[in-house]
Amino acid sequence: MASPASLDLLQVTSVPIEAPSSLLDLLPADGALAWITGSDGLVGWGEAARLELTGDDPFGQAQAWWSALVDRSVVDDSVGLPGSGLVAFGSFAFDPAQTSSVLVVPAVLVGRRAGQAWITYVGERPALRPQAAARKPRGVRFADRSRSGLEWMGVVADAVARIETGAVDKVVLARDVEAIADEPVDVRWLLHQLAARYEDCWTFSVDGLVGATPEMLVRLRDGVATSRVLAGTFWPSGDPAKDLRQVDVLARSIKDIEEHGYGLRSVAEALERHCSAIEVPTAPFVLELPNVIHLASDVRGIVSDGSTSIGLIASLHPSAAVCGTPTPVALDIIREIEGLDRGRYAGPVGWLDASGDGEWGIALRCGEVDGSRVRLFAGCGIVSGSDPVRELAETNAKLVPMRDALSS
Repeated sequence: MASPASLDLLQVTSVPIEAPSSLLDLLPADGALAWITGSDGLVGWGEAARLELTGDDPFGQAQAWWSALVDRSVVDDSVGLPGSGLVAFGSFAFDPAQTSSVLVVPAVLVGRRAGQAWITYVGERPALRPQAAARKPRGVRFADRSRSGLEWMGVVADAVARIETGAVDKVVLARDVEAIADEPVDVRWLLHQLAARYEDCWTFSVDGLVGATPEMLVRLRDGVATSRVLAGTFWPSGDPAKDLRQVDVLARSIKDIEEHGYGLRSVAEALERHCSAIEVPTAPFVLELPNVIHLASDVRGIVSDGSTSIGLIASLHPSAAVCGTPTPVALDIIREIEGLDRGRYAGPVGWLDASGDGEWGIALRCGEVDGSRVRLFAGCGIVSGSDPVRELAETNAKLVPMRDALSS
């Protein structure tokens, strides 16, 4: 880990450029960094600065490092849009007791927002050259990793039994699956597949963690914080009439509304510590994605204590949507019975700029790429009345984005 005090002064320049046809086409094969939604977003490569974090309080460590790095940077930003100037991509562990977190300042960043594009570079301006096409993975096969499906259903039953004793209200349980290819997996292939199929999600790549998340933990822009909460799920059948009926059932389901309410309260209470006003919707809306349909709510607040986006995610993570309620009790149960190290799955992933603004999603629908192996993750919120068979089917539906990206 490099201390900002040991780094040379960073000379950072952002200038407008002609909008590229595809941001992802600019990425080299190694070290791809990305945060894409629709045709807009950020891509980067190279490393001007890097921080790896272990131990307690990773968010406090990250904020201290970032503040010192900002102080040691000279920024010439003629663009002035969110994501221009000095920017770091980041990915934090779900449980810092198990896994490290990382922040990376790319040597080169290209962004696009609302029809405007720019390049940010550290030092001398590079030439943007065409890159070799992404390679499709070959010979991909899948296998359960930490537990079989049957074993995982037993863990769900254990969690339901604990919930019914009153020890906890909700526990979010994850499972992992491993994909093995014949050769190292090209991250860019996965990014192209995910971005094309899930335009309403945030497609990301940070230090080998790749995915397309539908859930925004927090966006901070000009003092306004926004968080999207997802909880309550079913998967489309392919029959529009049947799916319409299922949407109505989901919107009225006591179990799913209860699960959604835990997540919503968790986020609202965390933001209240930092905001002078909070806007919480009275009812969720239905978010339809290609592979699943969710209950969703957007919470907004006016930040009044000067918190940066890292300060906000320190309060928000882990939310009930990825951990449970009460959160400390749920986290202890996860550590006891889940049987896997989540790594950076279900942790915050995104970016921040020199002002502290940024966008941080929850790392869902994702995998950790390590050469020819990719570890895939999916999870479910378990509450009283949860059916282990249905919960296993839900995880299989949530694995579809990464499975399809690897095998199509």
